[in-house]
Amino acid sequence: MLSFASNDYLGLANHPKLLDALRTGAERFGLGAGASHLVGGHFSVHDKMERALATFIGKPATLLFSSGYLANLGAVQALVGRGDRVFADHLNHASLNDAMILSRARVQRYRHNDATHLGQLLGQAGEGRKLVITDAVFSMDGDLAPLSEILLLCEQHDAWLLVDDAHGFGVLGRQGRGSLFHGGDPSGKALPTCNQEPAPANGAPNSPWGGGLFCLDSPRIIYMATLGKAAGVSGAFVAAERVVIDTLLQSARSYTYTTATSPALTCALLAGLSVLQDEEWRRTRLRELVAQLRSGLDGLPWPLMRSDTPIQPLLVGDNDAAMALSRALYARGISVPAIRPPTVPQGTARLRISLSAAHDEQDVAKLVSALHELAH
Repeated sequence: MLSFASNDYLGLANHPKLLDALRTGAERFGLGAGASHLVGGHFSVHDKMERALATFIGKPATLLFSSGYLANLGAVQALVGRGDRVFADHLNHASLNDAMILSRARVQRYRHNDATHLGQLLGQAGEGRKLVITDAVFSMDGDLAPLSEILLLCEQHDAWLLVDDAHGFGVLGRQGRGSLFHGGDPSGKALPTCNQEPAPANGAPNSPWGGGLFCLDSPRIIYMATLGKAAGVSGAFVAAERVVIDTLLQSARSYTYTTATSPALTCALLAGLSVLQDEEWRRTRLRELVAQLRSGLDGLPWPLMRSDTPIQPLLVGDNDAAMALSRALYARGISVPAIRPPTVPQGTARLRISLSAAHDEQDVAKLVSALHELAH
């Protein structure tokens, strides 16, 4: 079965270096952590991974979580509560939605990627802590949040910014550092930028995928990314100022009251982080496959939604039609999931095509050919 359903964007889940590191880690540490991080389940390899991630992202500190869902749940509930306000993009991931509801803060949603609407809501906010939460890459649409504009608003209105980069980490930005590193400032205003080393010679300074010297940097940013997608293993982390990480360490219940990530898997993650940085050809291949797919599907009755990321949604509209198209592809040996409400808005059922560096041109050509055949 040819799968376009996986979020293994860089094809690292079966990488020999990760598998070797997993075996070595299991022999040294065993398989399970055996306890939560605060009660004996935190190993030296967890410390090493947190330091490596902090250096990679350019933040003072990081904290490992067992999943992205738990990271969002823990971060939001630890940082805001009754009397505070959360401002959320209308199309945020379910984990952010659940987190803000459980926090008991007052919730205000702004129209998708509408910085003007967000600014109006922030301008009307009263007392209490303010937290803006947004996906960086929206998981069902593949489009990008206007992070630079949102950060400017947070600076102007004294708000925190929590960025969920589950689908950008490893894929966007130079060396896969994520959405904070992926582009410039559309507003034309001055932004705080990272003082990082120059981009590698094979970077692409004008590409949304990487290169260039730009990155968003502010103590207001709380950055979350998962380690089970482009990184190829499992888990997640939050990167932020030390005071924020210390707060999560003491107050994030989804960190305190769950078993720590397997130390053996963390060994694999360390190896994966190195591969992710070094093997730029994987992001280059992804970029080429996205271009091939978009060119090949031009003219179909189902339009591709606007996306430059490996998430390529084919908009069908009707729920039954989307399911039928997915089943027809499956019968041809191709797995592409149909996404329906309530995951996406009514009337926007779609096929969510996920590309990976593990695919090749022949794989994409097979999908393109099958969709053209089904369209006629």
